[in-house]
Amino acid sequence: MKFLADVMLGKLTRWLRMLGHDVLYSVRFDDSELLELAKKEERVLLTKDFELYKRAIGRGLDAYYVEGKTESERLAEVAKRYNLQLAIDMDKSYCPICNAKLQATPKEQLQSELKKNTFTFYEKFWKCPNCGQIYWQGAHWTQINNTLTQAQTKLEELKENNGA
Repeated sequence: MKFLADVMLGKLTRWLRMLGHDVLYSVRFDDSELLELAKKEERVLLTKDFELYKRAIGRGLDAYYVEGKTESERLAEVAKRYNLQLAIDMDKSYCPICNAKLQATPKEQLQSELKKNTFTFYEKFWKCPNCGQIYWQGAHWTQINNTLTQAQTKLEELKENNGA
């Protein structure tokens, strides 16, 4: 699914990209540009700005007003509204930094770019063809999974409270 996020949703943008969604984001977009891009590129506009949300809906755009206070709440809300899976498949992920599709890369090709312990202890790597960032499921993966688990729990609560 293709999204466009306003300036207040940078963290949500990174999460959605990791979950495999194309999310356009820039701190430089003003409201008029967001509305124009949402229409031109047929993207769902995600916003924490209620006035912008109303303007988007008034123009017939697909928009969602994000209310959650934590990342797990925001993820759960968007997952419920757009029927998204809250699981990361790195082979489908986009770069959290620049939104390019990540590419699985043999670790041997990355040896000169990795710290020795990272190269030694991890087998699977993905590299962004645009910005060059390298990703692997390291020690930080526990926190990523914790956030996704919290989001899944909140998603289930939302479905129960709203009759799925």
